[in-house]
Amino acid sequence: MIKSKVDYKYYLERDRIALNAKPKNLEDKVIGVISPNPIYTFQKSMRKLEYYSNCKNKGLNKLYTAYLKYKFKKISIKLGFSIPINVFGPGLSIVHYGTIVINRNTNIGANCRIHASVNIGASGGKPEAPQLGDNIYIAPGAKIYGDITIASNTAIGANAVVNKSFEKENTVIAGIPAKVIGDVDISQIIKHL
Repeated sequence: MIKSKVDYKYYLERDRIALNAKPKNLEDKVIGVISPNPIYTFQKSMRKLEYYSNCKNKGLNKLYTAYLKYKFKKISIKLGFSIPINVFGPGLSIVHYGTIVINRNTNIGANCRIHASVNIGASGGKPEAPQLGDNIYIAPGAKIYGDITIASNTAIGANAVVNKSFEKENTVIAGIPAKVIGDVDISQIIKHL
Protein backbone atom coordinates (compact mmCIF):
# COMPACT_ATOMS: atom_id res chain seq x y z
CA MET A 1 0.00 0.00 0.00
CA ILE A 2 1.26 3.48 -0.88
CA LYS A 3 1.89 5.43 2.32
CA SER A 4 4.22 8.23 1.13
CA LYS A 5 5.43 10.06 -1.96
CA VAL A 6 8.52 7.83 -1.97
CA ASP A 7 6.24 4.76 -2.10
CA TYR A 8 4.21 6.37 -4.89
CA LYS A 9 7.29 6.95 -7.04
CA TYR A 10 8.58 3.44 -6.30
CA TYR A 11 5.26 1.84 -7.31
CA LEU A 12 5.16 3.87 -10.55
CA GLU A 13 8.72 2.87 -11.44
CA ARG A 14 8.16 -0.83 -10.67
CA ASP A 15 4.91 -0.82 -12.73
CA ARG A 16 6.70 0.90 -15.63
CA ILE A 17 9.44 -1.75 -15.56
CA ALA A 18 6.87 -4.58 -15.33
CA LEU A 19 5.01 -3.23 -18.36
CA ASN A 20 8.25 -2.48 -20.25
CA ALA A 21 6.81 1.00 -20.84
CA LYS A 22 10.06 2.95 -21.20
CA PRO A 23 10.34 4.61 -24.61
CA LYS A 24 13.36 3.22 -26.43
CA ASN A 25 13.82 6.03 -28.95
CA LEU A 26 12.31 9.30 -30.22
CA GLU A 27 9.73 7.44 -32.31
CA ASP A 28 8.45 5.58 -29.21
CA LYS A 29 8.20 8.89 -27.31
CA VAL A 30 6.15 10.51 -30.10
CA ILE A 31 3.85 7.49 -30.33
CA GLY A 32 3.46 7.56 -26.52
CA VAL A 33 2.26 11.17 -26.69
CA ILE A 34 -0.07 10.67 -29.66
CA SER A 35 -1.42 7.28 -28.62
CA PRO A 36 -0.56 6.41 -25.01
CA ASN A 37 -0.66 2.83 -23.77
CA PRO A 38 -4.15 2.55 -22.18
CA ILE A 39 -3.07 -0.06 -19.60
CA TYR A 40 -0.11 2.02 -18.45
CA THR A 41 -2.42 5.06 -18.31
CA PHE A 42 -4.83 3.02 -16.14
CA GLN A 43 -2.06 1.88 -13.80
CA LYS A 44 -0.67 5.42 -13.42
CA SER A 45 -4.20 6.64 -12.67
CA MET A 46 -4.69 3.88 -10.09
CA ARG A 47 -1.38 4.62 -8.34
CA LYS A 48 -2.09 8.37 -8.26
CA LEU A 49 -5.53 7.73 -6.76
CA GLU A 50 -3.98 5.39 -4.18
CA TYR A 51 -1.45 8.06 -3.23
CA TYR A 52 -4.03 10.83 -2.86
CA SER A 53 -6.57 8.58 -1.09
CA ASN A 54 -4.00 7.26 1.39
CA CYS A 55 -1.79 10.31 1.95
CA LYS A 56 -3.44 13.54 0.85
CA ASN A 57 -7.18 13.14 1.38
CA LYS A 58 -7.66 16.26 3.51
CA GLY A 59 -8.80 19.84 2.88
CA LEU A 60 -8.83 20.91 -0.76
CA ASN A 61 -7.14 17.68 -1.77
CA LYS A 62 -10.49 15.93 -1.15
CA LEU A 63 -11.84 17.67 -4.26
CA TYR A 64 -8.84 16.56 -6.32
CA THR A 65 -9.18 13.03 -4.93
CA ALA A 66 -12.85 13.01 -6.01
CA TYR A 67 -11.76 14.09 -9.50
CA LEU A 68 -9.14 11.31 -9.58
CA LYS A 69 -11.84 8.77 -8.58
CA TYR A 70 -14.00 9.98 -11.47
CA LYS A 71 -11.09 9.67 -13.94
CA PHE A 72 -10.16 6.24 -12.58
CA LYS A 73 -13.73 4.97 -12.87
CA LYS A 74 -14.01 6.28 -16.43
CA ILE A 75 -10.84 4.53 -17.64
CA SER A 76 -11.75 1.36 -15.69
CA ILE A 77 -15.07 1.11 -17.52
CA LYS A 78 -13.41 1.82 -20.87
CA LEU A 79 -10.91 -1.03 -20.41
CA GLY A 80 -13.34 -3.48 -18.75
CA PHE A 81 -11.55 -3.48 -15.39
CA SER A 82 -13.22 -3.68 -12.00
CA ILE A 83 -10.06 -3.26 -9.95
CA PRO A 84 -10.23 -1.37 -6.64
CA ILE A 85 -7.32 0.65 -5.29
CA ASN A 86 -4.88 -0.69 -2.68
CA VAL A 87 -5.05 -4.30 -3.89
CA PHE A 88 -1.80 -4.75 -5.84
CA GLY A 89 1.77 -4.33 -4.67
CA PRO A 90 4.43 -2.72 -6.89
CA GLY A 91 5.39 -4.27 -10.22
CA LEU A 92 1.86 -4.89 -11.55
CA SER A 93 1.67 -5.95 -15.19
CA ILE A 94 -1.80 -6.15 -16.74
CA VAL A 95 -1.13 -7.86 -20.06
CA HIS A 96 -4.34 -7.10 -21.99
CA TYR A 97 -7.39 -5.02 -21.45
CA GLY A 98 -10.65 -6.91 -21.09
CA THR A 99 -12.73 -8.10 -18.19
CA ILE A 100 -10.81 -8.29 -14.91
CA VAL A 101 -12.86 -8.32 -11.69
CA ILE A 102 -11.19 -8.17 -8.28
CA ASN A 103 -12.76 -7.98 -4.83
CA ARG A 104 -11.70 -4.99 -2.72
CA ASN A 105 -10.68 -7.28 0.17
CA THR A 106 -8.15 -9.13 -1.98
CA ASN A 107 -4.47 -8.48 -1.36
CA ILE A 108 -1.87 -9.28 -4.02
CA GLY A 109 1.87 -8.81 -3.42
CA ALA A 110 4.60 -7.39 -5.63
CA ASN A 111 5.19 -8.37 -9.26
CA CYS A 112 1.83 -9.77 -10.30
CA ARG A 113 1.30 -10.48 -14.00
CA ILE A 114 -2.39 -10.80 -14.80
CA HIS A 115 -4.28 -11.54 -18.02
CA ALA A 116 -7.84 -10.86 -19.23
CA SER A 117 -11.00 -12.58 -18.01
CA VAL A 118 -9.67 -13.10 -14.48
CA ASN A 119 -12.03 -13.01 -11.52
CA ILE A 120 -10.76 -12.85 -7.93
CA GLY A 121 -13.42 -12.62 -5.27
CA ALA A 122 -15.14 -13.65 -2.09
CA SER A 123 -17.39 -16.67 -1.78
CA GLY A 124 -20.88 -17.20 -0.41
CA GLY A 125 -21.43 -13.60 0.65
CA LYS A 126 -18.50 -13.67 3.07
CA PRO A 127 -16.15 -10.64 3.13
CA GLU A 128 -12.91 -12.66 3.14
CA ALA A 129 -11.16 -12.71 -0.23
CA PRO A 130 -8.00 -14.39 -1.56
CA GLN A 131 -4.58 -13.28 -0.32
CA LEU A 132 -1.85 -13.82 -2.91
CA GLY A 133 1.90 -13.56 -2.31
CA ASP A 134 4.63 -11.93 -4.40
CA ASN A 135 5.56 -12.93 -7.95
CA ILE A 136 2.21 -14.38 -9.02
CA TYR A 137 1.36 -15.16 -12.63
CA ILE A 138 -2.38 -15.39 -13.38
CA ALA A 139 -3.22 -16.77 -16.84
CA PRO A 140 -6.35 -15.82 -18.84
CA GLY A 141 -9.70 -16.91 -17.45
CA ALA A 142 -8.53 -17.92 -13.98
CA LYS A 143 -11.13 -17.79 -11.20
CA ILE A 144 -9.79 -17.43 -7.66
CA TYR A 145 -12.26 -17.16 -4.81
CA GLY A 146 -12.87 -17.65 -1.13
CA ASP A 147 -10.93 -17.19 2.08
CA ILE A 148 -7.73 -18.69 0.66
CA THR A 149 -4.00 -18.01 0.47
CA ILE A 150 -1.72 -18.53 -2.52
CA ALA A 151 2.04 -18.72 -1.84
CA SER A 152 4.60 -16.49 -3.54
CA ASN A 153 6.19 -17.56 -6.83
CA THR A 154 3.10 -19.35 -8.09
CA ALA A 155 1.77 -19.63 -11.64
CA ILE A 156 -1.98 -20.11 -12.02
CA GLY A 157 -2.99 -21.77 -15.28
CA ALA A 158 -5.54 -20.66 -17.86
CA ASN A 159 -9.17 -21.15 -16.82
CA ALA A 160 -8.15 -22.61 -13.45
CA VAL A 161 -10.73 -22.54 -10.66
CA VAL A 162 -8.86 -21.97 -7.41
CA ASN A 163 -11.02 -22.42 -4.31
CA LYS A 164 -8.52 -23.71 -1.76
CA SER A 165 -5.19 -22.50 -0.37
CA PHE A 166 -1.82 -23.49 -1.83
CA GLU A 167 1.05 -22.92 0.60
CA LYS A 168 3.97 -24.38 -1.39
CA GLU A 169 6.04 -21.88 -3.38
CA ASN A 170 7.41 -22.32 -6.93
CA THR A 171 4.46 -24.33 -8.20
CA VAL A 172 2.07 -24.31 -11.14
CA ILE A 173 -1.57 -24.79 -10.22
CA ALA A 174 -4.24 -25.49 -12.82
CA GLY A 175 -7.45 -27.35 -13.48
CA ILE A 176 -11.04 -27.39 -12.26
CA PRO A 177 -10.75 -27.53 -9.30
CA ALA A 178 -7.13 -26.39 -9.24
CA LYS A 179 -4.33 -28.67 -8.08
CA VAL A 180 -0.55 -28.56 -8.22
CA ILE A 181 0.60 -29.84 -11.61
CA GLY A 182 4.30 -29.09 -11.38
CA ASP A 183 7.14 -26.83 -10.33
CA VAL A 184 8.06 -23.51 -11.93
CA ASP A 185 10.89 -20.99 -12.04
CA ILE A 186 8.66 -17.91 -11.95
CA SER A 187 11.44 -15.69 -13.35
CA GLN A 188 10.99 -17.55 -16.66
CA ILE A 189 7.38 -16.27 -16.82
CA ILE A 190 7.65 -12.86 -15.14
CA LYS A 191 10.65 -11.55 -17.06
CA HIS A 192 11.31 -8.32 -15.12
CA LEU A 193 12.22 -10.12 -11.86
